Amino acid sequence: MKILQASFTCLSAILLPFAFIFIGVLFLLSPLFLKLEYSMPGFPPDSYGFSIDDRLQWASLAQQYLVNDSGIEFLGNLKFPDGNPLYNARELSHMSDVKRVAKILMSLGYGSWIVLIILTVLSWRGFKKMNSHLFKGFRLGSWITIGFLVLVAVFAITSFWNFFTIFHELFFKGDSWLFYYSDTLIRLFPIRFWEDVFLMDGIITLGCSSLVLIFLKSPGTEHALNERSRGV
Repeated sequence: MKILQASFTCLSAILLPFAFIFIGVLFLLSPLFLKLEYSMPGFPPDSYGFSIDDRLQWASLAQQYLVNDSGIEFLGNLKFPDGNPLYNARELSHMSDVKRVAKILMSLGYGSWIVLIILTVLSWRGFKKMNSHLFKGFRLGSWITIGFLVLVAVFAITSFWNFFTIFHELFFKGDSWLFYYSDTLIRLFPIRFWEDVFLMDGIITLGCSSLVLIFLKSPGTEHALNERSRGV
């Protein structure tokens, strides 16, 4: 029984940060985020000529590529009105790597939610005495998430470029993620875009963690858990 109790606590604590970060990722991969981002005050215009509508058109297709089952030809076949390819070979190679990383993150996110839902159903329907241990893991996982966000925020605020560089070095080989300012990827996704990406995901993740802590701290929740713990 102690092993089962520890499993409920540890699994929920470990998986909760990934599940909450994943909620933010899903929003960032939605068309709504692109519309909000490109309309933000002070968002840098493209000095090479992309309008907001151009950015929305091409960025939406890049977004679609990351979540669909198409190969790199999905982006490779895109062309400017003058017939020139939208992306060069280096950009296409990088986007292929990004999709590989995105698939891993998506699998981890969905997997985390599936396991957390299974644990919740088991504790609520069959193993009532596991409720307190499951929610202990939720509390611990929420605090771990908040602590991680604080560390990342301090690092990013101190030097976002160093943070951005380390992030890419962890997931990509060499300098494949560095481009000219005239390249399409930079024109669509300048550094300001990525600053907002990390900020938005952090806000969403922090909000989810805070809501869990508030919910579990409420007297009504504590009473309900204590009552169920006296059950099966």
